[in-house]
Amino acid sequence: MNFRVVWDQLEDCPYLDGRQARLPLRVPSRMLTAEEFDRALEGGYRRSGRMLYRTECPGCAECRPLRVPVARFRPTTSQRRAWRKNVSEVQIRVGPPELTPERLNLYNRHKLERGLSRTEEPLGATAYRAWLVDTCVDTREVRYSVDDRLIAISILDFGRTSVSSVYHYFDPDESRRSLGVYSALAEIAWCNALGIEWYYLGYYVADCPRLSYKGTYFPHQRKVDGQWQEFAGEP
Repeated sequence: MNFRVVWDQLEDCPYLDGRQARLPLRVPSRMLTAEEFDRALEGGYRRSGRMLYRTECPGCAECRPLRVPVARFRPTTSQRRAWRKNVSEVQIRVGPPELTPERLNLYNRHKLERGLSRTEEPLGATAYRAWLVDTCVDTREVRYSVDDRLIAISILDFGRTSVSSVYHYFDPDESRRSLGVYSALAEIAWCNALGIEWYYLGYYVADCPRLSYKGTYFPHQRKVDGQWQEFAGEP
């Protein structure tokens, strides 16, 4: 498999103030096979559009890939509460990722109303498609609805034995449902039914609240100094 580097520059870290980040973007010469994507995830890569990236930041290694061993996962008490809030009311459908006005509006409401962006500019249709719809792997969209009203979307990438959670967004008016937690539990349960071994949650950064919550799914493994290390309880 050949890759072409299309971006490799220092930039402001999106997770830790005052840090510099380096995330080279690599475009594969073709679609990745399921086995190739498993190996990429094992090596700490993630996907953005048709590209793969892995943090290679100077003097910092706080972004640590995190994965959950699906068969051994056990939800906490608070995670079980989130499950009970939703399991009888929320319908789940799976299909290819799509770009529609409804999805774009929901994404931007989640981003802007929850203060998840450093700018007040909404994401445009072209950028949404380039990030979440265009792909170089087997990508699927999980749609969460109540009474046929879309309330959340997850974008998942599939390998042979691994699934990577690319992004999740939800209706801010439904915050009481803890949809981020519920979706992770539902997707882990789905992976278990499919015989998937690993559910990748992306990067864990201890000092970034937007990413540190991932450490509450136990047991899990984090890649530290190039090696996967298991965490069975509170970090």
